[in-house]
Amino acid sequence: MDFSTYLAKINSALGTESGPNLAFLLRPTSPHGKDLVKEFRNPTPSSLSVYKGSIIAPWDDIAISYVLVCTHIAKKRSGDAFLQHTKLVKSFLEYFGGNSGWTLPALFSILRDLRDLAFDADLNAKYNNQPSQCMEEAARILNSAFTKCMNDRTSPQAYSRKWGVYYVVSLIFKSYFRVKTVSLARNILRALNNASDIPSLSLYPKSHQVTYRYYLGMLHFLDEDYVKSEQELTLAFNACHNEARSNIERILTYLLPLRIFKGQLPSSELLELFPVLHELYSPFVDAIRKGDISSYDAAMAKWEHRLLELNLWLTLEKARDICLRGLFRRVWVASNKSTRIPISMFHSALRISKSDDSVEEVECYLANMIYKGFMRGYISHEKQMVVLANVNSFPRLTDRQSPLASI
Repeated sequence: MDFSTYLAKINSALGTESGPNLAFLLRPTSPHGKDLVKEFRNPTPSSLSVYKGSIIAPWDDIAISYVLVCTHIAKKRSGDAFLQHTKLVKSFLEYFGGNSGWTLPALFSILRDLRDLAFDADLNAKYNNQPSQCMEEAARILNSAFTKCMNDRTSPQAYSRKWGVYYVVSLIFKSYFRVKTVSLARNILRALNNASDIPSLSLYPKSHQVTYRYYLGMLHFLDEDYVKSEQELTLAFNACHNEARSNIERILTYLLPLRIFKGQLPSSELLELFPVLHELYSPFVDAIRKGDISSYDAAMAKWEHRLLELNLWLTLEKARDICLRGLFRRVWVASNKSTRIPISMFHSALRISKSDDSVEEVECYLANMIYKGFMRGYISHEKQMVVLANVNSFPRLTDRQSPLASI
């Protein structure tokens, strides 16, 4: 495909309002991208300026930018490709802001490419020990696209730009997570909560719902609002397509520890479906099932770096209480389920588990177990005795009220 044909195809897509065709034409990975690179060899903005006015503005500028983007990508100039693509996106947004949502497929495509090119540019700069803030710039442009989607007041609902809101928001969130500026997401959530004219999330494509709920669950997770985090991640998991294995794995990475803290241990069959999760979580699950504190602590030490990277270390460190509860329950069973057990027996169990905690520390553990609802009873400090309830001394983990509130 030569450039004249390319311009004619863009003009045709505009005339028929074909969003998918327009998206295909603007995708650098499309076959015609290579054709245009071969046609112009070493194009520059000035050499391509002769084509300005060939089609309606700003599409002449967009077409010229597209050729330059493809050329930079072909020559592995990721930074230049990103900068040129930002010009393409900004020109597109000029057109997008005055039209209905038929162009949304094209918007989604160029914004996704914007994010990917920003990532490649930053990665290449880091490899060469150079500063780069392409992802921050991409986030700013994505915010502009979000505003364009939100501000559609004239289009009929079926063709409103508002149907692009949650897709764009998810791209923004991913950019924020990438550059570690997650706090900025609150501004987006505030704008969404204050907008009463946005269609219900349930009316959007499932893919938009899943991605948005995943990032919303992650934001709640980082804010330590684990109840809401579990709710959103569960909704994302239930709506996720069965064949989207990588997305399911991402969701389960954070949903599993929350479920573990509620006493809902994942089955070995589930973990085996995801080798990465199996390797990470099976040592913790096995330790909890056996009440093996030493194995749990060993797993924490082994996976410390990975857990810190995933912001999971604190959550699994607190889930150690579940393992400790299992050990203490074994002491209760070993004492023929007596209602009076010396603190020294619990201390001995920890010593056998290769834990060098003092008697005073063990007494604190027991007090926390009772306070958090893992055990029912009280401690007689004077007699160094744990007095357990006659009935339901160790309530089922799933029966505790608001278990995630104690994380």
